[in-house]
Amino acid sequence: MTEATLQLTQAPTVQVAMLIRRPAAEVFQAFADPAVTTRFWFTRSSGPLTQGAEVTWDWEMYGVSAKARVDELIKNKLIKFHWTNDGMTAVEFRFTPHGDDATFVEVTESGLSGTGDELAAYAVGSAEGFTIALCSAKALLEHGIALNGVADRFPNGLGG
Repeated sequence: MTEATLQLTQAPTVQVAMLIRRPAAEVFQAFADPAVTTRFWFTRSSGPLTQGAEVTWDWEMYGVSAKARVDELIKNKLIKFHWTNDGMTAVEFRFTPHGDDATFVEVTESGLSGTGDELAAYAVGSAEGFTIALCSAKALLEHGIALNGVADRFPNGLGG
């Protein structure tokens, strides 16, 4: 493989998805209400997700925080926000009912910037992080289990 074949021609878009066997209203609320979200994704939030809200999320175990601005919120269907997670990117959570008792959650992150190597590393890390968050939400909502997937990903901290 030559170096020319390794160059990106456009920035990647991160896409992950998971079926969660709970009604859409409950799954949506889990991502909009920090009382629930802090049980599977970040450890602290400055407030709930509402249209136009600006919130700060903290991952205290890693000493990391991100600011998010809610661009669009359609109850039980959609959460769109921009966040400062290594640059300003757009994230979209779509909640699609799958029968009466399940929800297909799709997460898309776009607007990535950087060199080819930086884009590849960010996209892989972001896909991993959102997948862990979705799996942790699934365990909590379906089985009442706090999986601690996000916290346990780096048991020695981000540098370890």
